[in-house]
Amino acid sequence: MQSPHAIGEHLRSTLRSLIDVRGVPAASVAVVVDGEIVTHAEGLLSTATRIEATTDAVFQIGSITKVWTATLVMQLVDEGLVDLDTPVRTYLPEFALADDDAAAAITVRHLLSHRSGIEGDIFTDTGRGDDAVEKYIALLAEAAQIFTPGSLFSYSNAGYVVLGRLIERLRDTTWEQALLTHLATPLGLGSVSPSPYEAILHRVAVGHVDAGDGGEPQPAPFWAMARSNEPAGSMLAMTAEDLAVFARAHLRAADGSSPASDEEQAIVSQASATAMRTTEVRLPRVAGMGAAWGLGWEIDRDADVVLYGHDGNTVGQSSFLRIAPEAGVAVVLLTNGGDGAGLFHDLVEPLLRELTGAGLPEAPEPPADAAAAASDPVAAEVSGYLGVYANSTVEMEVSQDAEGRLWLEQRPTPELRALGAEPSTDEFVPYGDASLIARERKDGMHLVLAFLEPDADGRAAYIHFGRAVPRSR
Repeated sequence: MQSPHAIGEHLRSTLRSLIDVRGVPAASVAVVVDGEIVTHAEGLLSTATRIEATTDAVFQIGSITKVWTATLVMQLVDEGLVDLDTPVRTYLPEFALADDDAAAAITVRHLLSHRSGIEGDIFTDTGRGDDAVEKYIALLAEAAQIFTPGSLFSYSNAGYVVLGRLIERLRDTTWEQALLTHLATPLGLGSVSPSPYEAILHRVAVGHVDAGDGGEPQPAPFWAMARSNEPAGSMLAMTAEDLAVFARAHLRAADGSSPASDEEQAIVSQASATAMRTTEVRLPRVAGMGAAWGLGWEIDRDADVVLYGHDGNTVGQSSFLRIAPEAGVAVVLLTNGGDGAGLFHDLVEPLLRELTGAGLPEAPEPPADAAAAASDPVAAEVSGYLGVYANSTVEMEVSQDAEGRLWLEQRPTPELRALGAEPSTDEFVPYGDASLIARERKDGMHLVLAFLEPDADGRAAYIHFGRAVPRSR
């Protein structure tokens, strides 16, 4: 299955059955191998209209948008307009947070590598005008600072909106237009759609949600989230091939190769492409994120067979991108509902193993005997995990019942519930050092909670699941 032709045959023979097993209405796949891009699509773009998926259909890519935003920032670095280690206030004097010292200290590098400490999940809708991102930045003047800049990793949508505003200021245009001018056009991508206004000109995938009765997934009640969050991934749509072209451009930039065709231009320097995929910070072991982070890229492995990429989720749509640079391979999967994460594993694991010699990193799994794990000596340390952790969007309470079982109750705010989050209570068991893991799988994975920075009494200061949430009591 090493040749592009063989990969195409494999996709045509397997994708239909795989999406049926995972309840995914439609999926579009693109694989970069030997510099060529192989594509295939199956399913329904909408279960309401019954329009079939084709390879020219656009799907939302969610938070993979952040890598496009990071690339736009690195172009500014290449042009000498931005220094990574300069405080962002140098470029955005109006940038303010509740903690003024933090606002003065946060650098562009902190923002790119999710180490700013800005509370990340702020999704306030500031309207549909060209000033939506600018208005959002003004709202951050009241945003909480959850840790000293540079001291921890915590995935931050808000931080990437700040970067989007940086791009707007230095390019003297909107983030949308900067993306089209400096990335989509140089790559020859005509179907990249920064907003619904461009997407509607193409075949468009509609996100789907669970019907609740075990029936066919139903179209989501709305297509895009707020424009204010667009640099972080609230509405950007494209074909799987578009995203593969972008991935190939990064592969070629990092190894010093020329663009793939006369229609494509280099989008970033070799130094910047390499810096983006170089480890800046290592993460505690959590589910659904890499082992480390670079400048925009999630890094699944930075040793042996290197693997990096990014995932994205929007309203009923999930997207996945993985790049194995030594093999010159990239795999894109775009889905519009169902168990996208399960489909990603089913499809991408064997492809990567065949093409690179190594598959995806093993996903965290609870101990085979969860009851034994609960009585393990590690359980004696769980008292430091108990308590309530909270930010402006969710309250998370870790408790232990009379039988010694551990529970996580999550109580999202109305704002987060409007985006699809629901209250939940799940059982957890001990999992290695200073961690718990969910006993049951949800959304395609077992959630892992890390507990960081214990005080003298062993009480953790943060619960961490990719985002760090501080203890409130």
